[in-house]
Amino acid sequence: MSQGPLMPKATAVWLVENTSLAFEQIADFCKLHPLEVKGIADGEVAAGIKGLDPITTGQLTRDEIEKAQKSPHYRLKVAVSKVKLPEVKRTTKGPRYTPLSRRQDRPNAILWLIRNHPELKDAQIIRLVGTTKATIQQIRERTHWNSASLQPMDPVTLGLCSQIDLDFEVQRAAKDRPAVLPTDGGAKLLPTEVSTAPAADEQDREEEDLNADAVFAKLKGMSRIDEDDED
Repeated sequence: MSQGPLMPKATAVWLVENTSLAFEQIADFCKLHPLEVKGIADGEVAAGIKGLDPITTGQLTRDEIEKAQKSPHYRLKVAVSKVKLPEVKRTTKGPRYTPLSRRQDRPNAILWLIRNHPELKDAQIIRLVGTTKATIQQIRERTHWNSASLQPMDPVTLGLCSQIDLDFEVQRAAKDRPAVLPTDGGAKLLPTEVSTAPAADEQDREEEDLNADAVFAKLKGMSRIDEDDED
């Protein structure tokens, strides 16, 4: 699919007013519908739009227009620009851009992140809501000029970041946290042989009872021997 002109409707207006090209040829070149080009010619579409000369802008040559006017089935071709513009490389580094209408909500979003996700680092909060480290520190220490009026608000609901970005930063922070060693969770179940064994006090009492019985039995035996000796 060929590339169309930079300003399709303005170019179509100029071609309709200054050439005898067919509506289909203009529509094909400007990537418009033929009925839309007919509406431009009738004054029903693109009213008030000033025509843009594609020859002066380097998008068409006069020879190309003349060739198309001689043959109604000929398709116009965009002229190849002799000037090559350097490709603009997009980078994701730096803080996220925040629209002006949303910037007043950033402190509320920062407060929400600090309270609900304390594991997040300052650099992660900066990437999420496009703020500065100084602002984060002020909100942490409650020295922000508007601290009394701040209310924690979800940055996803405010449109400052997406849920995917927030989940990614939270998972990343969780991986960076050191592993917590297991601590004593309270009382644990004892083995069966220990839990079913009699208590030490009960064992001592049973032993004392057995010793007392033995002493009384021995005393009774000795009393009987004395009675026999007296007889």
